[in-house]
Amino acid sequence: MQDSFKELIKLLLPEIIVDYFELTSYEKDQEILHLYLKEINSIPKEYRESKLSSKGFFDQITVQDFPIRGHQVYLHITRRRWLNEDTGQVVFRD
Repeated sequence: MQDSFKELIKLLLPEIIVDYFELTSYEKDQEILHLYLKEINSIPKEYRESKLSSKGFFDQITVQDFPIRGHQVYLHITRRRWLNEDTGQVVFRD
């Protein structure tokens, strides 16, 4: 994402979303704004010592956020998951 857009998104979305997700696309209907976000491939800090391999994504979820300038806002969030090769468990960020 371009730096200028990233600065704008920081003003509109919660900090945790900006830190761990990238805006992949958006759609604007008459009074509805859809923002599509995908989690970046950054290993959670609690698993930095483990050997993890990316194993795709969970199903997309949709969350309604606070309105922006009279538009309803929906966040379409796709979270990443990793396989902990030491334990065989699937791990993900809280």
